Amino acid sequence: MRNIRVGSVQFQHAPGDKRANLATIARFVSEAAGRGVEILAFPECCISGYWHVRHLSRDEMLDLSEPVPDGPATRQLLAMARQYRMTIGAGLIERDDQSRLFNSYVVAMPDGRFACHRKLHVFVSPHLTPGDRYTVFDTPHDCRLGVLICYDNNLIENARATALAGAEILLAPHQTGGCKSGSPHAMGVIDRKLWDERETNPAALHAELTGDKGRGWLMRWLPARAHDNGMFLVFSNGVGPDDNEVRTGNAMILDCYGRILRETTKAGDDLVVADLDASLRERCTGVRWIKARRPELYGSLTVVTGNEKDTRSVRFEYDEEHQRKLESST
Repeated sequence: MRNIRVGSVQFQHAPGDKRANLATIARFVSEAAGRGVEILAFPECCISGYWHVRHLSRDEMLDLSEPVPDGPATRQLLAMARQYRMTIGAGLIERDDQSRLFNSYVVAMPDGRFACHRKLHVFVSPHLTPGDRYTVFDTPHDCRLGVLICYDNNLIENARATALAGAEILLAPHQTGGCKSGSPHAMGVIDRKLWDERETNPAALHAELTGDKGRGWLMRWLPARAHDNGMFLVFSNGVGPDDNEVRTGNAMILDCYGRILRETTKAGDDLVVADLDASLRERCTGVRWIKARRPELYGSLTVVTGNEKDTRSVRFEYDEEHQRKLESST
């Protein structure tokens, strides 16, 4: 790996309006190019839209989806990558040749290559198929990238497996913060009124975006994914209303010690840029710890305990329980 300049974008997508979202992506790509960015990350499902998808039928999702790499969105990403000599990652709903649907993240590279990560832990719709492999690949920038989408990053095994496959930089696209959560001290719903009044009462919204519903929750675990695995981490997220939730943004770039190099707390679309110092990886804590592994002890990590649940059923069970409580209290 060499020193490299990376960027992370947060923006509020238009649900289902791929043309508008790609126009926003193009605007940020141009801005990032002017700042010398070589690798640029956009949020999960920012091309298709995200949280509204849970209301769509399978046929409606098929209409929204595209093949990769032959769909128009991937072709546009590849064209921008070639034009600006930049590697660009963005999320969409993918449709394969069997009409299976995936929450996918396409990484377009300037030499015409691409990578596509299919989210391993899907839950926004029962029509989505979970991915079944890790995504780690070489780039024209003399570095090796890995991709984990949103919930994928929450499970520590996924970050470690990605690091063991040689990832030096982890792209971590999200649509998170401001979410209903089954855990009482993880995230939480943000009042839409605070977003609507962000110009007249910015302090109230800022407290929510940076508090336990947003940045505060991220800081409990996200730096550990970078630190413990010796990877630089590029966190991209939606911001603002996403159907009935408010995303918290907090786009940031972390070094391989888990230290924040650049971040934004802006209540709106934004780009953050940072230079990654490749020399840090040689003796960073995570890289040293990985060398001390004793794989012969870890067999229990692959044993089914019986407590596992598909993330789709976990989220939908919580939503139904939450709705029942709301109805019983009224």
